[in-house]
Amino acid sequence: MKKILHISKYYFPYYGGIEDVARTIIDELTPYYEQRIICFNHEKGDVHNINGTDVFRIGAMFNLSSQPVSLSYKWKLQKMIDLFKPDIIHLHLPNPLIASYLLLCNLRGAKIITHWHADILGQKHFYSLYKPFEKKILAKSDKIIATSQIYANASNPLQPYLNKTVVLPNIINEKKLKLYEGEEIEVDEIRKKYNNKKIIFFVGRHVEYKGIKYLIEAEKEIKEDCVILIAGTGEQTAYLKELARNKERIKFIGRLSNDELKHHLYASDVFTFPSINRSEAFGVALAEALYCGLPAVSFNIEGSGVLWVNQNEKTGFVTENKNSSKFAEAISKILISDDLRKEMSDNAQKWVKANFMKEQIVSIMDEIYSS
Repeated sequence: MKKILHISKYYFPYYGGIEDVARTIIDELTPYYEQRIICFNHEKGDVHNINGTDVFRIGAMFNLSSQPVSLSYKWKLQKMIDLFKPDIIHLHLPNPLIASYLLLCNLRGAKIITHWHADILGQKHFYSLYKPFEKKILAKSDKIIATSQIYANASNPLQPYLNKTVVLPNIINEKKLKLYEGEEIEVDEIRKKYNNKKIIFFVGRHVEYKGIKYLIEAEKEIKEDCVILIAGTGEQTAYLKELARNKERIKFIGRLSNDELKHHLYASDVFTFPSINRSEAFGVALAEALYCGLPAVSFNIEGSGVLWVNQNEKTGFVTENKNSSKFAEAISKILISDDLRKEMSDNAQKWVKANFMKEQIVSIMDEIYSS
């Protein structure tokens, strides 16, 4: 049985797009490979066993430009490689410091598979320092995994390495999203809480590239009787609440548990995904909403996999980037027409089940690991 060492910035129960994808891959591959995970620690405790896989967590001294920093990580990573002797190191990027550390390690013959979740955008001074190491880790990688062909083709760092780049769409966790017997009661309670008005739903980190301010601006042009629920938290939460201060239809509902998220998705009528740039490489939350039958409205982000995940005029609408008026118009079209909403809901579920389910993982990853 081959040994795989996964390197992720964080890992479950920390929730993030990359961490969720890593967990789904690891869970699905558990019967076929011996796996371990090394990551930064978001809570107390060094080692956890999650679904039969050991997770080794390294404490961070501080964060720099969203990068956890630990001087002991390199030594612990080398020790892990020496003791575990992996055949393959599956590196989830971006994680600049750890990619640089990996270049300094003796890999003991292990191959590197780099999982390219997103380019590093912004942070120009930080990226200029890291860029030479990024080039080296990509050159040293035996295979590179991109989450969509659209993103790979638009990524400047990947251009010299497209010949060894393969596409594995981010896979959604069906168990997390399936409604079980009795859960319809929770869904109905959410609808009743908002007087059975149409629900427009957003979930995600409250950071600039998520474009939440454009959703808030769009509210004034949505004439239908509805509420807008904004889930999640982040560095922009206070600013966004101030922006929405006099908009009674907008409700900030905070961070949701997995079950609470699922219930809100099924209770809602439209999913909004107003991200504005390629920092949003794919949109796992978007795919999850489509799986639950929610038509989606998103912006046109050139070179982002979001354009692939939300199929314009089929699973929802894709509108002009940063245009809150067009965004509101698209939301209204879905809210007004029960027939259109039902058609897009059916299309969304069929699309996700055909393209973003776990059945794809084992065959594609087997091919990548074996080659």
